Amino acid sequence: MTTTRILIADDQEDIRNGFRLILDSQPDMTVVGEAADGATAVGFARTLRPDVVLADIRMPRLDGLEVTRQLAASTRVVVVTTFDLDEYVHTALRHGACGFLLKRSGPTLLIEAVRAAMAGDTLISPQITVRLLRHLTPPAAAASPAPDPLTTREREIARLVAQGLTNAEVAARLVVTAGTVKTHLANIQGKLDVRNRVGIAAWAWESGLAKPGAAQAP
Repeated sequence: MTTTRILIADDQEDIRNGFRLILDSQPDMTVVGEAADGATAVGFARTLRPDVVLADIRMPRLDGLEVTRQLAASTRVVVVTTFDLDEYVHTALRHGACGFLLKRSGPTLLIEAVRAAMAGDTLISPQITVRLLRHLTPPAAAASPAPDPLTTREREIARLVAQGLTNAEVAARLVVTAGTVKTHLANIQGKLDVRNRVGIAAWAWESGLAKPGAAQAP
């Protein structure tokens, strides 16, 4: 089994300790270093050569956005932060971040983000996905809409993803396992030819299946 080497960059020791416990508990992941500021993170990344760097945004010396800019060409960087300002999200993705997570997203999404980065994908917190879609302009209605390639269950999952639900929340809503939801999402991505949750959510909105920011049905 290939082990993913991870560097954690965050100025709060308790956050670093928590992330280390979560990631080191995975059989295919190991934390190879920690940094309490951005400059140290860049230095460690160049000497330790981790596969993935988890970078907070607000850190001393260099912030996480600058860390991302300096490292993204050679290292996968996932931004994990308390602050979900649109400016931060767009700047991080523009600098080449492989993911943008809120710290409150929980351990499951943190692990998924690392695996997504290793797979060449980009995972963004569901709450941010919904907000990003608000900036899109709905396309004009087509005279002959393209055929819908999804099954009824896949359409249901796509709609919930577009409303900002996590895999665990979708599973609870539909009374299925999280693994089942993950399998459906992989099938949906293949059918729609999109790379991640943002692509699924964008399709759901553009096709009229869902609307960004719509209230979640109980």
